Amino acid sequence: MIQTIELPQYGSSTQYVKDTLNACRNQHILLNISGREVTMTDEAAERMKQFADSNGAGMVYSDYVKTMGADATVPAPLIDIQSGSLRDDFDFGALPAGIDAYLSFEGADFKTAGFYQMRLAIQRVLPIVRIPQPLYTIAETDFRTSGQKQFDYVNPRNRDVQIEMEAVCTEHLKLIDGYVKPGAGLSVNVDVGSFPVLASVIIPVRNRERTIADAVKSALSQKLDGPYNVIVVDNHSTDSTTQILSDLAKSDKRLVHIVPERTDLGIGGCWNLAVNDDRCGRFAVQLDSDDLYSGPDTLQKIIDKFREGGYSMVIGSYRMCNFDLETLPPGIIDHKEWTDENGPNNALRINGLGAPRAFYTPKVRKLRRGLCSRHPYSRPVPHRPYL
Repeated sequence: MIQTIELPQYGSSTQYVKDTLNACRNQHILLNISGREVTMTDEAAERMKQFADSNGAGMVYSDYVKTMGADATVPAPLIDIQSGSLRDDFDFGALPAGIDAYLSFEGADFKTAGFYQMRLAIQRVLPIVRIPQPLYTIAETDFRTSGQKQFDYVNPRNRDVQIEMEAVCTEHLKLIDGYVKPGAGLSVNVDVGSFPVLASVIIPVRNRERTIADAVKSALSQKLDGPYNVIVVDNHSTDSTTQILSDLAKSDKRLVHIVPERTDLGIGGCWNLAVNDDRCGRFAVQLDSDDLYSGPDTLQKIIDKFREGGYSMVIGSYRMCNFDLETLPPGIIDHKEWTDENGPNNALRINGLGAPRAFYTPKVRKLRRGLCSRHPYSRPVPHRPYL
């Protein structure tokens, strides 16, 4: 038998989740965590049940289709969850199915993080598996872009919820022996090695003709106690972005304009290309193609922080604003999730590592991975002056 119940992804207490699941024990459960109307056939529900049974899964989820009003629909493919996937806003769609390990788990009680706690409890003992086909339809009600939704976690109104989510994640990491103790990170000697310049501001870009010149000029206006350059990886723009960059490069030799030979580079690939370029400096400093530094001393502040603590990575804060530089909600993003006590652990949960971020180049080259977890080419917020 398959039982369908409503269970908010956010706002469900530990007790509510356990009471709800206990009422349906020994059954397969379809959890609607979206808070929206879901349309699903009996055949699709049975498909999820069979998939869970055949894979020995504690939870399964599938792709879906979104209705966008006026009979318009769009596919919503999801991504496969990994054993290290800890984001509390991981997109399971609306209907993850399965459950049992959670009911025997004796963890802390939470007011709003019950579903997240349940999902991690299952994840510790059984696989969570994605079905790569759309099995249901969701009536979409939140028409904000992903770039706008991404900042929900830093909205001050959601602070209490975020504190609980952090506690759940930290509890999980301790249980799987993945917790990083405060102060456990090793300091690095950031003066080792030879580099062509002290720092490189790296800007991946595609089709940003309206903002790219401002971003580059902001980077080139920095005052630093050593030489630096600006590396722009132009990912085959089809508007006038390429010409704008070509003209800027002619007038300032500090601008390195790269158009990759490959056409299949995502945002991480563009970052890797710049960081591993022979012209990259000792510190690789991120700037998105629609962002501005708040003043000419921003880059110096970042470099000073590296030198102060022997850090491999530095993250600053920024202000959300429109094209007229008028502040937009939620205003200043100061990354309270990056505490000295628990920042490295909490970083595994949040949606992205924050900005402005900068890296000690040798460490990044050693990792040989993409540095950016989100896609700036389609973000709706035009400028975010970095503090």
